[in-house]
Amino acid sequence: MLNGKSDTLFIEELRGSMLDKNSWEYYFVVIAITILLIWICLGVNRFFFKKMQKKRIYLHLVFFEKMSRFLIVLVGTGVGLSFFGGIDSVWKSILGGTAIISAVLVFIAQDTVKDILAGMMISAYKPFEIGNRIELETGEIGIVKDITMRHVVIHTWGVQELIIPNSKLNTMMIKNDSYHTSIRSYQALFHIGYGSDVKKAMEIIKQIIVDSPYTCEGKLPNGEKGYSDVYFLEYRDSSLLMGTTVYYKEAATEVVRSDINLRVNEALKANGIEIPYAYVNVIQK
Repeated sequence: MLNGKSDTLFIEELRGSMLDKNSWEYYFVVIAITILLIWICLGVNRFFFKKMQKKRIYLHLVFFEKMSRFLIVLVGTGVGLSFFGGIDSVWKSILGGTAIISAVLVFIAQDTVKDILAGMMISAYKPFEIGNRIELETGEIGIVKDITMRHVVIHTWGVQELIIPNSKLNTMMIKNDSYHTSIRSYQALFHIGYGSDVKKAMEIIKQIIVDSPYTCEGKLPNGEKGYSDVYFLEYRDSSLLMGTTVYYKEAATEVVRSDINLRVNEALKANGIEIPYAYVNVIQK
């Protein structure tokens, strides 16, 4: 047990060993500890979500991983700043005493809040998943690659990426060719000339789709699995329109389309089936 004099000396030594809150060493230690804790929390967060997405990448998990990362950095930074005296009071005086600045900040944050809420809606109702092939009402077609708190990334073809705000995408009409399935699909259309053997053309097109190394069986309207039939859809001004649905898995859409189109083009020519094209006759008098 320490006596009174020894207790006083011990407390003075303890105070001397502590960092002065006004010294640069104190701020350096606080910043270093804050960064370290944020880094550790981000690592745990990444490990947790990676374990949850071991077999498949889910849209809602990708979104909430991004949101949790943002919250970790935000909360960690706030806790770190709380050790610096006066910073919270400065912000309170600025935001509380100046209504105009507060209104401006709210106005600036409107779009961000809309995108975050729309991202939560997309994640909850899941009109598409990561890897789904979708077609937007504006005509763009692509594979859903990523979702963040503010936007969705859609891979179109080559190296092109569409970056669409969540709030905008959430109000669009979307055609999803991979809804609730890992198999993608697209609508393939083919034109043949008037007078061609339609049934033969339909058989050729279907056989080419079956033989392609990229295609697979899909879920048909009757609930069974198989390759879609080829249909004679309509008469056009200068052609007969054939159409079918092509199912495929992980291959790039443009690769599948190119393979099918090349094979159909060669097969139709080899079997004497005309592939029409538009032309104009100019008559001079």
